[in-house]
Amino acid sequence: MNYEHIFDQAIERLHAEGRYRVFIDILRNKGAYPNARCFAGHNGPKPITVWCSNDYLAMGQHPKVIAAMEEALHDVGAGSGGTRNIGGNTHYHVDLERELADLHGKDGALLFTSGYVSNDATLSTLAKILPGCVIFSDELNHASMIAGIRNAGCEKRVFRHNDVEHLEELLAAENADVPKLIAFESVYSMEGDVAPIHAICDLAEKYNALTYIDEVHAVGMYGPRGGGITDRDEAAHRIDIIEGTLGKAFGVMGGYIAADTRIIDVIRSYAPGFIFTTSLSPVLVAGVLASVRHLKASSVERDGQQAAAAALKAMLREAGLPVMDSTTHIVPLMVGDPARAKKISDILLAEYGVYVQPINYPTVPRGTERLRFTPGPAHTEAMMRDLTAALVEIWQRLELKLAA
Repeated sequence: MNYEHIFDQAIERLHAEGRYRVFIDILRNKGAYPNARCFAGHNGPKPITVWCSNDYLAMGQHPKVIAAMEEALHDVGAGSGGTRNIGGNTHYHVDLERELADLHGKDGALLFTSGYVSNDATLSTLAKILPGCVIFSDELNHASMIAGIRNAGCEKRVFRHNDVEHLEELLAAENADVPKLIAFESVYSMEGDVAPIHAICDLAEKYNALTYIDEVHAVGMYGPRGGGITDRDEAAHRIDIIEGTLGKAFGVMGGYIAADTRIIDVIRSYAPGFIFTTSLSPVLVAGVLASVRHLKASSVERDGQQAAAAALKAMLREAGLPVMDSTTHIVPLMVGDPARAKKISDILLAEYGVYVQPINYPTVPRGTERLRFTPGPAHTEAMMRDLTAALVEIWQRLELKLAA
């Protein structure tokens, strides 16, 4: 068996399809986001502008967050010391879970090391606890949700994206006595659209199903206190389990679920992805705690992000660029070919100092490859005009179609 040949072939397939991933070598400039320094392909650091970060509100640069992390570092040290049940539980963890439960109007919350882990661990554990459970999953759910459903080993039904009629067909066809769980997202990060949350909750009540919503691309950014789309649309009380991340709008790292204490206790007690992993460093938790508390009280960052997203969408459309319809802060630009998407990304970085990663399969379906821009409150109008001009020049250079 020639193992090296097999590995080489696997990588070569990615090169041949034009979707081999290259990680950029950068350092962000503290206090000056979205400015950063790129170290790849030239002598010394080159100044660039970051357009694809999920630190949507620049909270990873916020003075309150940095100060809280520095204080925790000097107070308790760097690491947590172990799993939550063996030495890794701290007062920071307890405080943050209380803040997150309050953010979503739930009785309890549970921290995980990432949003991926929180989805995988919770969904797989729930389905194992509920005998004969069937999970109804939106076709565009994140890979972590798909992994959790797969690891559960339960029956699943996939409904067409945001199609409540199809979802009801699937629910109605199921045995009324079978436990059911509807799993979906609030904001779909590659399309920038929003789920019909109340309509899905209506079906859950009609067919006695639990609801599980992934709010990772919405927490911090929507609602009067940053509780997400369920906060904005006054739907949180209708959702059984709300899952979120601490690594996007909150600017640090980690994941969590918020639910009633009974569900929290079950996941805490049964989920291997929670039980057997070292807990988040208290330094990270302290930073998130400061971020959550700030965004509960401040709408400045949310308002700035929404204004920036609207402005960039308008500029791209006016220039004839193929910006996709989006009702959220996500600004996707359709390319439709993996090699071409990477080519555009490479030119932007090398010639214009603009960093945006191409989004290829399996993150999006083949033939829908795109560039995904995430303008935030720190992106200026001048930055947007420079970006738009650069994209128009590249589109013309590569003989791509612009709208009249």
